[in-house]
Amino acid sequence: MPARKIRVELFDSDGNRYTIAFEGQVTRDKALRLLDLVELLGGVPDEGSGISTNTIAPKQAISRFEKVQLVIQKNFPLIWFSSKDIQKVYEQEFKEPVNLSTISTYLSRMATKGLLMRTGGANNLKYKTISNISQATIKQRIK
Repeated sequence: MPARKIRVELFDSDGNRYTIAFEGQVTRDKALRLLDLVELLGGVPDEGSGISTNTIAPKQAISRFEKVQLVIQKNFPLIWFSSKDIQKVYEQEFKEPVNLSTISTYLSRMATKGLLMRTGGANNLKYKTISNISQATIKQRIK
């Protein structure tokens, strides 16, 4: 069996990020131990990744990237959306301007990381969130 790589990232309720990387022979027992460790560190979030949509921290406490994630989780959990849709909701919710190019960059990065699906042409890109199960499958296939 060839060596495999597994990387798990999770965030706790305080906003701390934990990254666990494992390289080598992955067996069922080792994977279960890894998941036990994840559970000890705070478990898997109920919806999406990282930020809870129930408790919004003060505007300065979270980054713009995290604010964009929050907007997506709260307003577009199951439907296709564009960068203009995100920009409009972001500006309404946080009462601060944001460039469309910034939103487009963040959405592109999220798609590259496997958090979002992307479809359409260069001038008509649409995005949609990927379920946790799909994300795990995609990350496994990438590595």
